[in-house]
Amino acid sequence: MRQLRSWVLATSATALLAGAAWAKDDITVGLQLEPPHMDPTSAAAGAIDQVLYSNVFEGLTRFMEDGSVVPGLAASWEISEDGLSYTFALREGVTFHDGTTMDAEDVKFSLDRARAEDSTNAQKALFAGIADVTVNGPTSVTVTLSEPNGNFLFNLAWGDAVIVAPESIEGIKQQPVGTGPFQFANWVQGDRVELNAYDGYWGDKPALQSATFKFISDPTAAFAAMMAEDIDAFSGFPAPENLPQFDADPQFQVLIGSTEGETILSTNNKQPPFDNVLVRRALAHAIDRQAIIDGAMFGYGTPIGTHFAPHNPAYVDLTAGSAYDPDRARALLAEAGMGDGFETTLHLPPPSYARRGGEIIAAQLAEVGIEAEIINVEWAQWLETVFRGKNFGLTIVSHTEPFDIGIYARPEYYFQYDDADFQAMYAALNAETDPDARTAMLGDLQTKIAGDAVNGYLFQLASLGVANAKVQGMWANAPTQAVDLTGVSWAD
Repeated sequence: MRQLRSWVLATSATALLAGAAWAKDDITVGLQLEPPHMDPTSAAAGAIDQVLYSNVFEGLTRFMEDGSVVPGLAASWEISEDGLSYTFALREGVTFHDGTTMDAEDVKFSLDRARAEDSTNAQKALFAGIADVTVNGPTSVTVTLSEPNGNFLFNLAWGDAVIVAPESIEGIKQQPVGTGPFQFANWVQGDRVELNAYDGYWGDKPALQSATFKFISDPTAAFAAMMAEDIDAFSGFPAPENLPQFDADPQFQVLIGSTEGETILSTNNKQPPFDNVLVRRALAHAIDRQAIIDGAMFGYGTPIGTHFAPHNPAYVDLTAGSAYDPDRARALLAEAGMGDGFETTLHLPPPSYARRGGEIIAAQLAEVGIEAEIINVEWAQWLETVFRGKNFGLTIVSHTEPFDIGIYARPEYYFQYDDADFQAMYAALNAETDPDARTAMLGDLQTKIAGDAVNGYLFQLASLGVANAKVQGMWANAPTQAVDLTGVSWAD
């Protein structure tokens, strides 16, 4: 009997050890782009939010996978009858990863910093309507707007609006300190960022104890890393041609969803000859969208004719207005006095949709007499030369920020579209709260920029991910640029 009891105990211990071995609590996620730094409130690079949004940093509100906006660091809020004042009740017991308390003073600091005259926030326009931020007490803050804004709670969910502390702001680009369920542990530049679970997190604790984001820019290397199981998941998988192979293998799962990413042939509206609307319209008719989707994305993507997500209920399909028509493109160029064609530059950042799509677009433009010199640039160089320097003719980029048609109301934005009518229309939209009226106004805005051919509208980027079959809780859709690990775990 004693021997039997010993065997049972030994077997039970072995089973517990085996179970513990399968209770995996870490994950390695592949990403194509590395963040230029770790401050989501002072750069346009989506790679920063991919790593840090909701993992390390949190805002007053936040996005869920379905695109809905829910409370974040604000437990609730009250809106004044005139729509000008928002009083937020902050969650209690929230601390930053350095142990300091997050309170209303930090909210005021963050919003005032974002809207300051010297702010480097890439989405500073989100905060332009804030007239005042008043601290009512440690857990209460009132934000007063200069005019009603139906998008205000939505705007606060952006990664650019996360709450930071003055104590840690000086070193935030290298040592980010947030309030999220994970805290920054290490950054090996050119290779990986490591996060660890934060024991003092105010909300539900994540199932994962650690996470590593591995940066793999080459599509072939990304495929090899997944197959070798060097990484557990790859968000924004850069080699769509390999997805059928993963889909057929029971060791993996393929996650296909929608994104907010309007992929466009961005056009410098102030650089001749693109300051001529006839030339921009010619550009639009020279582009075969489906050929780009098929050739660069292997069929993954939805054609668009304006800067708006097709899954949004207010979307208007305007693709017919800029249908592929090389003869029409040549006629428009001739009408603009450019019948002999012209030369320009085409800056291509690293993502495969840009590099692969750029080769196809350059060939299509050449057919109508537009010679585009391809200039491959790294992400930091793109931000410096194109986004900030505005020193470009054409470029290809996917604008993955949510509901961002408002960038066309900003003349200083990198494609430099300056139209008073659009600006007035967008201001009217912000002041409108009636849903039906807003839908109609959004249709007018979409039609306006499509008619002005501000950019070449290509396709809505699909969200393509691959993961180990046992990983659960990864987002299929991408309502914002984030790899949200707060609900990710491993199946038994």
